[in-house]
Amino acid sequence: MTSESGFSPGDRRAMARALSLARRGRYTVAPNPMVGAVVTNGGEIVGEGWHRRAGGEHAEAAALAAAGNGALDGTLYVTLEPCNHHGRTPPCADRVIESGVKRVVFAHRDPNPEVKGGGGDRLRAMGVRVEGGLLAGQAVEQNVPFLTRVVHRRPAVTLKWAMSLDGRIATATGDSQWISSERGRRWALDLREEHQAIVVGSGTALADDPRLNRRLGRAEGPILRVVLDRRLRLPPGARMFEVEGPVVVYTEEPQDIGSSASARDWVARGDRLRRAGAEVVGLPAVGPAGVLEDLFDRGVSNVLVEGGGEVLAAFSASGLWDRSAVCCAPVLIGGAAAPGPLGGDGPEKLADAWRLDELRVSRREPDVILVGYRQGCLPELSRSVGE
Repeated sequence: MTSESGFSPGDRRAMARALSLARRGRYTVAPNPMVGAVVTNGGEIVGEGWHRRAGGEHAEAAALAAAGNGALDGTLYVTLEPCNHHGRTPPCADRVIESGVKRVVFAHRDPNPEVKGGGGDRLRAMGVRVEGGLLAGQAVEQNVPFLTRVVHRRPAVTLKWAMSLDGRIATATGDSQWISSERGRRWALDLREEHQAIVVGSGTALADDPRLNRRLGRAEGPILRVVLDRRLRLPPGARMFEVEGPVVVYTEEPQDIGSSASARDWVARGDRLRRAGAEVVGLPAVGPAGVLEDLFDRGVSNVLVEGGGEVLAAFSASGLWDRSAVCCAPVLIGGAAAPGPLGGDGPEKLADAWRLDELRVSRREPDVILVGYRQGCLPELSRSVGE
């Protein structure tokens, strides 16, 4: 990998453009990575493209097609190392070689064992100058869901909540609609468009009776709605069954299933939910590890955990999360019994509290949006895609 200082300002501008193009696929490419590509010749952009959807044309192929003969002796900038294996599309390395470009610059390697190093090695073997590591940190952050799935073998997890300025998610009586403003709620709906699954606990499902669906029309298809419901309390008449899209309910199977009245009642409740349209999945324990393992097996690359407090606390305590996204409203609720976003006991010492990296602050007037990554999350992924 080339040092960042080894690249020119023109290199940086071209890769920044490729990263901008890649982001256009954020609603449609999962579980694939977002990838953008730019072809330059003589210092001018002659072609550009991005990966538009899973199974579709790769960014390199799109950019090279747009460049045509202009790619000859030019430079290809791509946000991810070109692949060298047959998947749903031909190897990108072959297309790059055919184009006649003399130089390829990528942001970081692909950690997929089928790809890692292979694309760059093949290009070098064919006489193409290959350099990696340009704006790698930005590219890693852009593809946290894809990289987490490949590296950690689980979906990436975002913990999301809305709270008052004094850290409450509801009043002491449970009233929570609405803490955030209309613009804040719009931001939350946009988060749903970027995720493949949304997770809530049974308490939230019972108290708020949410639909949990996508509403902005940016992503293709419905989101997977997930309810963590150990005792199968979710009613078959819940509003989430009124809208299109899959619902998975995770529950704990009774040890004495079939031999007690309570166990038979549990079976009957599960049957009613199945008739309503849910898939009921029994786990030994309904917790973050088991749920994420099952969602990973379903091909889910990123999960939005919306609450309530017990579910958010369980994910936080487990360490199986990557990002927090908080909408903070300029309102004071007060009251010792008013709940905060993370239930449970929490750490005994401040030194054991989770800290965030790359915290970014923005506004959705009048609310403040705070988004950051679990400390160590991005460095861990960056190490996985280095030399």
